[in-house]
Amino acid sequence: MAWNSAASSRPWYSSGTDLGTLYETSRVRVTALIESIGSGAHAAPVPGCPAWAVRDVVAHLAATAEDAVAGKLSGPPDEAMTAAQVERFTGVPVDEMLRRWADASPAMVELVRAFRVWPAVIDVVTHEHDVRGAVGRPGARDSDAVAAAARALLHFQPPAPLVVRMDGHEARLGPPDGPPLVLETGTWETLRWRMGRRSRRQLAAMRWSADPAGVLDALVVFGPSPDDIIE
Repeated sequence: MAWNSAASSRPWYSSGTDLGTLYETSRVRVTALIESIGSGAHAAPVPGCPAWAVRDVVAHLAATAEDAVAGKLSGPPDEAMTAAQVERFTGVPVDEMLRRWADASPAMVELVRAFRVWPAVIDVVTHEHDVRGAVGRPGARDSDAVAAAARALLHFQPPAPLVVRMDGHEARLGPPDGPPLVLETGTWETLRWRMGRRSRRQLAAMRWSADPAGVLDALVVFGPSPDDIIE
């Protein structure tokens, strides 16, 4: 099964957002960022991806695009697959990785657009901000990709009623009955905490209406981070 058929089976993929454009604009931003930092920063460790340096993030992004357009993915690559992707690019210069990502991008954009591949958009924009954090270049926190990814990520089932209020957008999650716990948060922050770029201590310290201990384990797709991530 190709990644496209796996993606189209999920109900929240029905949004009219142009995911292909979101993917490509994020790719262009990542490329410009990498090209601006100099080769000395390619080995910088990446918060949120403790085993990776910046060059490993680029390897993963380039390899994912190549693998997706070649029909080798049945969904987002798992831990073993991402390790193999990074290994595949061992010794490959970062500018060559960027070129290969650019070469794969037109077909990747069409795949993402046609089959509503939200994971590809969430992955690239998450790693964009991982790299920004690694090299001390914050920016683009108000991008369309951040906004779309954060809203898409507010589809999960905590064990207790939860209302997330995010910059004017409200999502009610979990069981329908009972008074909800309320979290007041921001759009970019939602992307970061949902993707495990916050520690358990940081999650607990967010703006909650009451003790969030009962829902903390359900908040993150990956993680939480073993260490605080300050961005």
